[in-house]
Amino acid sequence: MAEMVLLSDTAVVETPVAECDECLVDLRGVGALRIDPRLADGDGAFAHVRLSVVDRLVTAQTLLPAGMRLLIVECYRPLTLQQEYFESHKQRLRGIQPGHDDAWYHRRASRYISPPEVAPHVAGAAVDLTLCTTDGSELWMGTQVNDTDSEACHTDSENVSAEAARNRRYLCDALTSVGMVNYPTEWWHWSYGDRYWAHVTGAPTARYGPVSSLPVPSAAAAV
Repeated sequence: MAEMVLLSDTAVVETPVAECDECLVDLRGVGALRIDPRLADGDGAFAHVRLSVVDRLVTAQTLLPAGMRLLIVECYRPLTLQQEYFESHKQRLRGIQPGHDDAWYHRRASRYISPPEVAPHVAGAAVDLTLCTTDGSELWMGTQVNDTDSEACHTDSENVSAEAARNRRYLCDALTSVGMVNYPTEWWHWSYGDRYWAHVTGAPTARYGPVSSLPVPSAAAAV
């Protein structure tokens, strides 16, 4: 079995970006998609994603079995939040697996949290999501979203129930069909247009680099 390519790998980090300047869209205004508030922030950053990702999510939802919906948990993350997540995870690893150098912790942490400089969430290219019924009841996927450091989080893990494995297949089939790629240690993490996507698909460049801030609401939208 080929070694898993991590977000910290040189092949991903060195992938060039040809920024297309596509806008971030607030999914809370996209009626076709259901947004979960568990990671909501005051600015609504969690619900923003690039326009082409929105199109793919809406299309993917139509490919799910009847009675199933996508449930969006988190999209865009400001760089400072990604840095906080990554450093916190490295510190946690130092506590439970002491004795390694910083390069080891950097790579190990990237199994579940992306290094900030290449993070798909910081580029507005990634979405963490799960499945629910039409009435909003979350379906069982084998672990909770963001339940890291468990082999059961790996998308192809055999250490999950038949029900969870089936639900993961539904999610994977729909999102793969619209050109999104999965980070294999996290069944919930999917992206399009970022460096990892470019590496997996063989695209010569990524479409999206880091986004420094949310779009400023227009005067009309603020009324």
